[in-house]
Amino acid sequence: MSEYTDAAKTHMDKCLSALKSNFAKVRTGRANPHVLDDIRVNYYGVPTPITQLAGVKVPEASMLVIEPWDKSSLRSIEKAIMDSDLGITPSNDGIHIRLPFPKPTEERRRELVKECNKYGEQAKVSIRNARRDANEEAEADEKEGYITEDELAREKKAIQKLTDQYVAKVDEMLKTKTAEVMEI
Repeated sequence: MSEYTDAAKTHMDKCLSALKSNFAKVRTGRANPHVLDDIRVNYYGVPTPITQLAGVKVPEASMLVIEPWDKSSLRSIEKAIMDSDLGITPSNDGIHIRLPFPKPTEERRRELVKECNKYGEQAKVSIRNARRDANEEAEADEKEGYITEDELAREKKAIQKLTDQYVAKVDEMLKTKTAEVMEI
């Protein structure tokens, strides 16, 4: 691999990892601790992620249980979940906070698939941007005389092949996530 394809590959790997992170936040009716990743709790005046304040368990497919290490933070965690756009009402029993994940309706599942498609398209655009950047860098080096015209053509072909591989990976991830979302 050349420096151009290495740089493009690094950027494309980051695109896939961002897509995976975005997909993890999509609620499918299954309990997934990653839906709590962006929720911050006001803990002694400091916005703190829930995962740093409590253990998060998945005792069954449609339930998350949050067990704070400091029981005085129960109310703060519950309030942060209520204020978030999660759309789940937590139940606080004084020791744990339970988050029941209801099965989404058919209409809601279709909306989630659209959301997943949007994330997939964003990832593809980022991958194509990485391709463009790598091609521009190779063209600039050819213009400066660091590489020949033939080497430029080879580099562009290798970069395009890499791009096609990563777009196929995005399509595969999207297909898997769509099947997961549409599953009843």
